[in-house]
Amino acid sequence: MSARAPAQGGSFSVLGADTAIRGDIHATSDLHVDGKVEGDIACARLVQGCDSVVSGGITAESARLAGTVRGSISARELVILKTAHIEGDVSYDALTIEQGAQVDGRLTPSAAPRADNDEDAENRLILAASQE
Repeated sequence: MSARAPAQGGSFSVLGADTAIRGDIHATSDLHVDGKVEGDIACARLVQGCDSVVSGGITAESARLAGTVRGSISARELVILKTAHIEGDVSYDALTIEQGAQVDGRLTPSAAPRADNDEDAENRLILAASQE
């Protein structure tokens, strides 16, 4: 585990390899998971150990994943390490994937415009052109 500073004003929580949790986890602190979680995780920063299994969604400001995740992931800064196996859709602002990591799902930048917004953008373009 790195000696990284916890989130501003928060603490650092660790779920050891011998820990199994069934239920959602909501934490304002940073979280290090080495055990098994059946439920969604929402936290500031998440570090997942290589033997960890998360069966549920993950929402975090930043996440560093090394184990198995079965569920969707939403993170501003996401690092998927070579030992990771992701089964689910991934939404991110910044993404790093090490060679050897397995991702089975869609990778979508958070800032990407949605298809339904494309028509609005086109209409604004047409309106702007007609006003010139």
